[in-house]
Amino acid sequence: MSAPLNLLIHGAGGRMGRALLRLAAADPALRVVAAVTRSGEAPPEAGGAPGLAAERLAAAPAFDVAVDFSQPAGLAPVLDLCRARGAAVVSGTTGLDDAQRALLDSAAAGIPVLWAANFSAGVAVLEALVRQAAAALPDWQADIVESHHVHKRDAPSGTALVLGAAVREGRGSEPHYASLRAGDIVGEHLVQLTGAGERLELVHRATDRDIFARGALLAARRLAGRPAGRYVFAELLLDRK
Repeated sequence: MSAPLNLLIHGAGGRMGRALLRLAAADPALRVVAAVTRSGEAPPEAGGAPGLAAERLAAAPAFDVAVDFSQPAGLAPVLDLCRARGAAVVSGTTGLDDAQRALLDSAAAGIPVLWAANFSAGVAVLEALVRQAAAALPDWQADIVESHHVHKRDAPSGTALVLGAAVREGRGSEPHYASLRAGDIVGEHLVQLTGAGERLELVHRATDRDIFARGALLAARRLAGRPAGRYVFAELLLDRK
């Protein structure tokens, strides 16, 4: 039996972080060696993994992959740590600005880097379908409506922007965006293409947050040991290596 993959969970005190810890603890192929939380956050129930304050990130034990679901300001420190350690990084932190996105490209010169706005397999397929539909219907109006729980801060969501990029790649123009924050909605994305007398709707609804955590842990397993560079979640799903 091969040794488990050692993970550092960055943003362990958040909703996604807690889901990652719970699912990783149930998987014998994974071992969380550090659960990193922001200052003032209660230490998560980490399934035996040692908690670590973000201010002490440099003191983290050896790990193979960092899984980052934190805040935009936390991205640079975890990328710096991964570059120093030669570890891969999987990030689902959204709300990044241009400078923070550039940090991902810079880090990828030395380590494997995978950033995705959404780690749902269904959304990965939706992105491909949107690109194809937008290319086939270039004159139709394109709208993206995204809905999430009231605690989500960034709008439009990172996933909506990724789907918008797929529209742009397919037809060369930007879609219109609308955002809704209500209740405990896990995540819903509707891409609507409207022509004269007809409308095409492509929609993905998430009802269980665990789908994102499972996808991120799958990405960590697939990314570990690969050469330095930027990776795409959908491509890793199809690559069975």
